[in-house]
Amino acid sequence: MSHPDQGYPHPGPAPARHEHGASVQSPTPDEHDVHGEYLAHVGQGEHTGHDRHAGHGAHGEMFRRRFWVSLVLSLPVVGFSHMVAELLGYTMPDFPGAMWIPPVLGTVIFVYGGTPFLTGGWAELRSRRPGMMLLIAMAISVAFLASWITTLGLGGFDLDFWWELALLIVIMLLGHWLEMRALGSASGALDALAAMLPDTAEKITDDGTEEVSLADLALDDVVLVRAGARVPADGTVIDGRAEVDESMITGESKTVTRGSGDTVVAGTVATDSALRVRITALGEDTALAGIRRMVADAQASSSRAQALADKAAAFLFYFAAIAGLLTFAVWALLGNIDEAVVRTVTVLVIACPHALGLAIPLVIAISTERAAEAGVLVKDRLSLERMRTVEVVLFDKTGTLTQGRHQVTDVTTAHGIGESYLLARAAAVEADSEHPVARAIVDAADTRVPTNERLTATDFRSLPGRGVRALVDGTAVTVGGPAMLTDLALSVPADVTAVTEGWVRRGASVLHIAEDDRVLGAVALEDAVREESRQAIDALHARGVKVAMITGDARQVADTVAADLGIDEVFAEVLPEHKDAKVTELQQRGHTVAMVGDGVNDAPALARADVGVAIGAGTDVAIESAGVVLAANDPRAVLSIIELSHASYRKMWQNLVWATGYNIIAVPLAAGVLAFAGVALSPAVAAVLMSVSTIVVALNAQLLRRLDLDPAHLTRT
Repeated sequence: MSHPDQGYPHPGPAPARHEHGASVQSPTPDEHDVHGEYLAHVGQGEHTGHDRHAGHGAHGEMFRRRFWVSLVLSLPVVGFSHMVAELLGYTMPDFPGAMWIPPVLGTVIFVYGGTPFLTGGWAELRSRRPGMMLLIAMAISVAFLASWITTLGLGGFDLDFWWELALLIVIMLLGHWLEMRALGSASGALDALAAMLPDTAEKITDDGTEEVSLADLALDDVVLVRAGARVPADGTVIDGRAEVDESMITGESKTVTRGSGDTVVAGTVATDSALRVRITALGEDTALAGIRRMVADAQASSSRAQALADKAAAFLFYFAAIAGLLTFAVWALLGNIDEAVVRTVTVLVIACPHALGLAIPLVIAISTERAAEAGVLVKDRLSLERMRTVEVVLFDKTGTLTQGRHQVTDVTTAHGIGESYLLARAAAVEADSEHPVARAIVDAADTRVPTNERLTATDFRSLPGRGVRALVDGTAVTVGGPAMLTDLALSVPADVTAVTEGWVRRGASVLHIAEDDRVLGAVALEDAVREESRQAIDALHARGVKVAMITGDARQVADTVAADLGIDEVFAEVLPEHKDAKVTELQQRGHTVAMVGDGVNDAPALARADVGVAIGAGTDVAIESAGVVLAANDPRAVLSIIELSHASYRKMWQNLVWATGYNIIAVPLAAGVLAFAGVALSPAVAAVLMSVSTIVVALNAQLLRRLDLDPAHLTRT
């Protein structure tokens, strides 16, 4: 169970009973298994799940360099082309060797600029997975050979292809460079996470502090994090209290209070005070490294749409190859060999499934990056795709819909006793206790009792199984449950009993406060509902999604929470090992189910659900059973996943339709079916159109960056 305002696993279970002897509704011990049982970092070994776009940063630099060199070399090739000179109406310079400028420089461009396509095509051929690289390699090879045959005067051809070959390669290099830049920018924000780590840390030694590099830190070292500084590594606060900016992990701009015993994450900022932190994780074991690995895995993971795109690309290769052969055959039969070669090259160029190859990977890269920025860590692409079809969201109650800690929800007093009077005395007795119930009473007094009315207690005594007692202003004050009332033979005023009976019926814990032998009143303690839960459920209902809740708590407790939040179906008194059976029950009714839990005891249910969502994972960023991990303890983030699922799937299909539709229309034009009407495309124009189609796909995917995934905005009605 996670602390309500803390996005990291709470260190341990809360006792099931208060020392006062009150009957406290707490999760069973089974529900409080430590996170370590189900949580582990993803990819502790070497990451190997790269797709064909992996390493796009280095590839982008290679394409950029070859593009600029080839562009410079192509200028004289185009300038010394007879066809271009005739088209533009200028006289081509004539000097000895001028005729060899296009073939010599064209050959250099073919070898230098065309190498990535030639080697890529050969790799596709060897792996028997023909695709865009093989098509490009075939097109430039045919153009290169035809140009040399013409230059050498063999066969009587008149194919001045050098300028088109040069521009074709230049445009292809530009398209690939832009593609790699687009893919690189999608990972750039994630790479920037590493830049959030400080270069050095202030290590605390026996002689004071010394500045050391991060590489010199070791586990269990203690570091000083000054106000405004970044935490150098994951650790536990051992001294100090500060408001910490964790937006780079959770996506939430609101700072979170961190004090002694709390976990802090590398890269977060102590905004107002200094902290002393004991290092618990370094390097690749930190939350930051885990997040980057998880996102990289998600970007490399397959999806249904990607599988469809791969099949379409393979189909388009055979389609283009057959179309090219038919084009050559038809024009050859018509007696125009020159036009047959031109048309064939044009078909091969324009049919390159380049846009199709970019359609899905770029959407995956950008959507995964946007999700990570919003604190939604996608482990499995299929889970993200399925989220748009979810019909029922099943929430675990404790720590997910509720705050996971006791809170004073009601106060009732005997006739003539004020609420401040009662709470001031109860808080004075409980002030020195760290027990969750005691802290709840003290917190209530802090907000409801004026400062000048607060009291202190002396002579504190514990009454095992019954409650606690202390002297307040010289008078004995006792706080406890039913056993205390019986032991001290105290009678509860009728007006107090009338109220507390209603509390008991709804499953609240009740503590009475007595002064000497008189009961002053009582307080109700419950696991308070998050306001964010109410907003999340209302927003899900507005989208037509049903909401169910599962808990090990008693039926009356569960029904009270469900009625408060407007939940459609409740599974109460469910043991941890039976939670996955309830998921199966919903699925057998024909529902697509998303399970949202805190990951403590929900692993089987998370794995069983169509989409498993682990909430509040914090430093343990990888819950193995979940497909999606929410870094913050905010149930509204489920809306972010749904919104992203719809948007990314929509972009994938838009790109697929555009990329395939473009080929269906463009290939016949390239083959010359409208040549009789004077409509014919040259290879260079085909290369431009092919690149434009790729740019359209890339720009469409970039629109995902405008997607607002802020849960607070998505839940507004």
